[in-house]
Amino acid sequence: MALTNLQIQKAKARKKSYKLADGGGLFLLVKPNGSKLWQQKYRFLGKERLLSHGQYPEVSLVAARHKREAARLSIENGGDPATEKKLARISAETQARTTFFLVAEEYLESLSERELAESTMRKKRWYLLDLASPLHERPVSEIKPPEILYLLKSIEKSGRRETAKKMRGALSAVFRLAIVTLRAETDPTSAIKGALLPPKVTNRAAITDEKIFGSLLRDFDDYTGYPILIDAMKFQILTMTRPGEVRGAKKQEFDLDERVWEIPAERMKMRRPHRIPLSDQALAIIQDNWPQIEVVDLLFPSLISNRKWLSENAFNSALRRMGYEKDVVTSHGFRATASTILNNRRFDAEVIEAALAHQDTNPVRRAYNRATYWDQRVKLMQDWADLVDEFRTGSG
Repeated sequence: MALTNLQIQKAKARKKSYKLADGGGLFLLVKPNGSKLWQQKYRFLGKERLLSHGQYPEVSLVAARHKREAARLSIENGGDPATEKKLARISAETQARTTFFLVAEEYLESLSERELAESTMRKKRWYLLDLASPLHERPVSEIKPPEILYLLKSIEKSGRRETAKKMRGALSAVFRLAIVTLRAETDPTSAIKGALLPPKVTNRAAITDEKIFGSLLRDFDDYTGYPILIDAMKFQILTMTRPGEVRGAKKQEFDLDERVWEIPAERMKMRRPHRIPLSDQALAIIQDNWPQIEVVDLLFPSLISNRKWLSENAFNSALRRMGYEKDVVTSHGFRATASTILNNRRFDAEVIEAALAHQDTNPVRRAYNRATYWDQRVKLMQDWADLVDEFRTGSG
């Protein structure tokens, strides 16, 4: 028997939920707290399903019956009303987040969940939250290639060609997310490929003369600033690594018995782990700086806190205080120093490349070389450390 409005209004709460049937699978669920919910039972592909139609009196008896009939028609046409309702809700929520800024926020959140390096996240946020601010309030589906080109060209004209190139990639990632979430149909950045000027290649300033390099190493010995800065830079030189890889070095990455440092993929430029054999000299620096406090992980912590990294500019600031200008040497240039000197001394070029974690373009050879060159790399790192000592004493 069909329900009436009077029956619904008189239905009182009980200790347990109970149902008032209206027919065709539709019923009113009266809950102990007094709320009254419209629900409908139906079968789809042989299985019983349950569909919610809202709460009474917001959804009236007449409205609930209309929803029941719409669901019945959907079933007759082979549809599943519960699935269709869910998709409609997702579509509505998605369409409500259509501006470039909101899609960019979602993209950055997904990157954060993948635990990208903080330095990478800072750059992505700078591209999308700061430089891309003129696009923030624009519906992502309405942004056209000329807008993107104008924005990137203004950055390019300021002399930041590399920034313009990398920002185009970051913008493209946001538009691709918009496409797969049905908020855009095209990626407007694809139309401007080739329209930007290529970045100017500028090599990191590096000392490649052995005598001048030896003088720098002696200046390290005379440095009166924070001692851990010098140890960290010496360690970077001995391991042929990048400054960020050294600044983030943690105790758990070292196997002192096997004399190996394994840098995890997330801190490597190419996003693959890198194992480094430790020379006697590198091992001595580790032992001198090994944190005695159990909860401290960083090998070379900052001046401010033993739980924070040294600042990104810490090494270069120390070099400037020692009187070395940025066009003479940078901490990033220490790898070029090692590579140049070792190549000039006729060490095996492929072993040097493997030590520098440069990626071979041939994947089969790359996998083979990583295993094959280990013994040669162990010898190379000790030879390099001995050479560094010779340069410092002036006997090399």
